[in-house]
Amino acid sequence: MFKKRIQVFRSFLLLNDLLVLTACWFGAFYLRFFIPLIPVTKGIPPLQDYLFFFPFVLLTCSITFYLTGIYTRYFNRTQEWLALFKASFVALMILVFITFFFKRTDYSRLVFLYFSLMGYLGLILTRLFLKKYYITLQRRYFDLEQVLIVGARELAQRVAQTIVNHPELGLLVSGFLSRSPQKNGTRIEGLEVLGLYEDIDRVIREKHINLVIFAMPLTAQQKLESLLNQIRDELVDIKIVPDLYRLITLRGGMEEFEGLPFINLRESPMVGWSRFFKRAMDFSLTALILILLSPGLLLIALAIKVSSPGPVLYRQTRMGLDGKVFEMWKFRSMVVDAERQTGPVWARKGDPRRTPVGRFIRRLSLDELPQLVNVLRGEMSLVGPRPERPELIHSFRGKIPNYMLRHKMKAGMTGWAQINGWRGNTSLPKRIEHDLYYIENWSLVFDLKILIKTLWKGFINREAY
Repeated sequence: MFKKRIQVFRSFLLLNDLLVLTACWFGAFYLRFFIPLIPVTKGIPPLQDYLFFFPFVLLTCSITFYLTGIYTRYFNRTQEWLALFKASFVALMILVFITFFFKRTDYSRLVFLYFSLMGYLGLILTRLFLKKYYITLQRRYFDLEQVLIVGARELAQRVAQTIVNHPELGLLVSGFLSRSPQKNGTRIEGLEVLGLYEDIDRVIREKHINLVIFAMPLTAQQKLESLLNQIRDELVDIKIVPDLYRLITLRGGMEEFEGLPFINLRESPMVGWSRFFKRAMDFSLTALILILLSPGLLLIALAIKVSSPGPVLYRQTRMGLDGKVFEMWKFRSMVVDAERQTGPVWARKGDPRRTPVGRFIRRLSLDELPQLVNVLRGEMSLVGPRPERPELIHSFRGKIPNYMLRHKMKAGMTGWAQINGWRGNTSLPKRIEHDLYYIENWSLVFDLKILIKTLWKGFINREAY
């Protein structure tokens, strides 16, 4: 039932978005050429050119919206507006790219700009109206489904609050069932505890329940089979929310294989097409960056060679994806055998081991650029958790919860933690928190966002010694 109601609601959203985008595309054409805010100098192009490109517009926007989670995730209002903005911006960039490299006619860039602005505002306003209209329509013409939640602790309360926060589902929570007699008749989050677990069949009949959701703690799961037997003749839908969300660490979810349900408590995002597309982006962008930066890389190498004795490049063992070690390349910024007396340690402010050129390139993070070769070789990615030395990891993993989970993603030259200031000798728990957030929310769009922010937040940092 959840699935059917969600599908109907999302179909309404998709239809709304297609109509809005259609109106905005031709509205942008009319605004540009018939109510010109900027004079038209090349004449008015034929409408059929924009009719020809219109299917590409709808297809690009639909796919982009879907991939960025507009139709697959639930947002609060602010999150939805931000997600729409990101999706609209990405779709605009793709459309401009298509017309630039594959154009059949001279499409006006202002039409695309007007379309993007009008589309974004139109989607926000119409979605606000649509949701209110859909909820009103549902309450007026369809009976709300009565929901009984078996359980009264944290998990059950979270389920109830989720239902209350999404009235578009057409569900109404009648109350809870508890295993504690002391809670019977009390109210939790404004909802009444209607009885004990054993009263489930009576409550179903008295309250005309349509849907029963089992949200019991793990310690009460042994009662589940007897309760299911107790209501086997009741005409209700039944769902189970297992008390496992507290144990979920990375990208948890549920999937079905050969009729068997599998609950994922931990899963790397680097599987299937996700891995392929991330690798393709890494390889193509890295090759382009190496070509563009090659003169600068040669100058840095020459400066290092002239200014201090020793090799230009420095190799250091680091740990990457799935705990595999590799040799990470850097421009040498310290004297030879800098750790002979100290052992593996992080650089500190005013570190005397740095060479004159090393102080400069470390301050601007230019010593990291040879890692582009590691990216080409597939040992690293442009974006991901920064790799650490195995010697330091051995001490970190026992002190920082979930530290090793950062190795479920390929190590990166830059990352979410770095552009938020958590690099060098800063809070390790904060860095891990940002790394895990990145893995949990990974997407190619997120990678591009981090790469763009790295240009002004990642190279210069006060913690770069």
